[in-house]
Amino acid sequence: MSGDSKFAGRGKRGKGGAVAEDTADAPAVAPDDDGIEEQEYQPTEADGGMFGDVPAKKAKNFWPSAKRLFGLLKPEAAGVWFVVVLVVISVVLNVIAPKVLGKAMDVIFAGVIGKPLPADVTKDQVVQGLRASGQNNFADMVSKMDLVPGQGIDFQQLSFLIASVLLMYFAANLFLWAQGYILNRIVMKVVRRLRDDTEAKLNRLPLNYFDTRQRGDILSRVTNDVDNVQQGLQQAFSQLVSSVLTVLGIAVMMFVVSWQLALIALIALPLSGIAAGVIGSRSQKLFAAQWKNTGDLNGQIEESFSGHDLVRIFGREQDMLERFDEKNESLNKAAFGAQFVSGMIFPVMQFISYLSYVGIAVVGGLRVAAGQMSLGDATAFIQYSREFSQPLGQIAGMANMLQSGVASAERVFEFLDADEQDEETATEHLPAKTDGHVEFQNVSFSYTPDKPLIEDLSFTAEPGHTVAIVGPTGAGKTTLVNLVMRFYELNSGRITLDGVDITHLSRAELRSKIGMVLQDAWLFGGTIYENIRYGNLDATEDQIMAAAKATFVDRFVRALPDGYDTVIDEEGNNVSAGEKQLITIARAFVSDPSLLILDEATSSVDTRTELLLQKAMAALRTDRTSFVIAHRLSTIRDADTILVMEDGRIVEQGNHAQLLASEGAYYRLYMSQFAGGIEEEEEPAAVGAGE
Repeated sequence: MSGDSKFAGRGKRGKGGAVAEDTADAPAVAPDDDGIEEQEYQPTEADGGMFGDVPAKKAKNFWPSAKRLFGLLKPEAAGVWFVVVLVVISVVLNVIAPKVLGKAMDVIFAGVIGKPLPADVTKDQVVQGLRASGQNNFADMVSKMDLVPGQGIDFQQLSFLIASVLLMYFAANLFLWAQGYILNRIVMKVVRRLRDDTEAKLNRLPLNYFDTRQRGDILSRVTNDVDNVQQGLQQAFSQLVSSVLTVLGIAVMMFVVSWQLALIALIALPLSGIAAGVIGSRSQKLFAAQWKNTGDLNGQIEESFSGHDLVRIFGREQDMLERFDEKNESLNKAAFGAQFVSGMIFPVMQFISYLSYVGIAVVGGLRVAAGQMSLGDATAFIQYSREFSQPLGQIAGMANMLQSGVASAERVFEFLDADEQDEETATEHLPAKTDGHVEFQNVSFSYTPDKPLIEDLSFTAEPGHTVAIVGPTGAGKTTLVNLVMRFYELNSGRITLDGVDITHLSRAELRSKIGMVLQDAWLFGGTIYENIRYGNLDATEDQIMAAAKATFVDRFVRALPDGYDTVIDEEGNNVSAGEKQLITIARAFVSDPSLLILDEATSSVDTRTELLLQKAMAALRTDRTSFVIAHRLSTIRDADTILVMEDGRIVEQGNHAQLLASEGAYYRLYMSQFAGGIEEEEEPAAVGAGE
């Protein structure tokens, strides 16, 4: 199939460039023609309204979503456990270092106190002398010291202890860097798989998924939300593991040093937990609203960018600016609220840690003065207390980041869990050479159950014939060809291709037999040659050149400086509308389809270009069954059969001459275009009746 796309998803393509799954790659729906406007999708609160006006709620299932998010790490379990081991080693070294540093402080203090003491006495004698003189507290302090009277600071031991501390901190940070490096590689693999899953999901979603949702919101889910998931995994995971282990390790060491001071320090835990829970619960809602509003704003930006020409033509710049400002303000409020609330966690945690620190400093000082603990232990404990509050703050901060990451993950999971197109089981196959005999047998279809669009439709398209479909907007013309492509499934009836029910064929096989040229010519980024080849990736250069010449692409390409190597820019603005359409016709030509669909293929070009396009399409239609949707009736005079549709039904059928002679619906359409229009006889009567 050679289809035009407005969305970036691509499926695997077989012969003819057919999409192997139902994708957004060929959004053949044209709302003006298929009646979607009459059966308009009504957004729910969960969808955020048509333009995201309904504020998003908090993540509906935090713990299941968090479990599923971290479940993405399962394929990298070995690497994750290695990271945990590195974190444990780093934490152990960081936890032991203050104790060793406290020992160094004891060596210094023992040297300072021991130096002026007489060298001919023992420490026990010094202690007894102090008690005898009534200095019991000082005596208790000296008794706790490892000092030698008359001996100063043991610099050899001090150097060893300081070197040990420095080595511990260096090794701890080296392991910390290693675990960060490995974790980043793991997370990047996970996120890459997640991106692959979202891209593959795009190709498995039914067309109505894209009909009923803003493109900006979909893009936000597969880009911004995935990025936020990556950030959450990279930072929250490593920090949470490290911080939790650090808290546990420090808690153990604090009890080893002084269980009394440890109890004072642990008072901060329930206070911190309450603060983190309250603030985290509130920030979760706000982060969900922030990311929902980001998707809405992206949709508005995409709409403004895609339709910037139309906006200027109608002078709606101010209107678009006001709509943008409205959504931008909503995002600003949501983002400010999320950042304000989440930003409260650090000062609150810091204040709690200071309360604990003050209590430890006072009680610890009293215990040192009373000789109940050494100065080194007191110094180590104060260091532990400060290091204890830091990971608590990090846990709270990472909890906020995790809230944001899980909120985004839930949006991604909602996208990944969206209902896909029905499973297909190919029970029949088409021959290699298909005649193109198409038959509609009592076909009925509706976008919503309560509003039927096509009812009991039957007709036959003979092999090699051109079937033109005309009718007013909303008659169901484009819907009809979408059903041939199996972009939608029938409510009842069946469609056959060469006698085979198309539901018995795989979508890939069916679409490999069909070529399509849409009203809006869509070219992919790349050269003209690559865009033609896109219709059949196995086509030879001779086949591509033959298609280009048959469709008159070669005529204008030869005049370009780079010829077929001319790169089409993102918007395709370096070629004219007619030239783009010729390229899409060549793309369909090279796919060599048995069945051809031309949907308003000449409606957006001038008369001179239209004649050239008609010649190109005539070459393309040769020996192929063709469905042509047209508003310009001049383009379908030579059609073998013309179907006139109104309200999903065929009201007339015949060739051009027969339908003009019958002076029915087709005659009125024709005269409105070529004879200046005719008056409806019923209108005056209706007015009179109304009066």
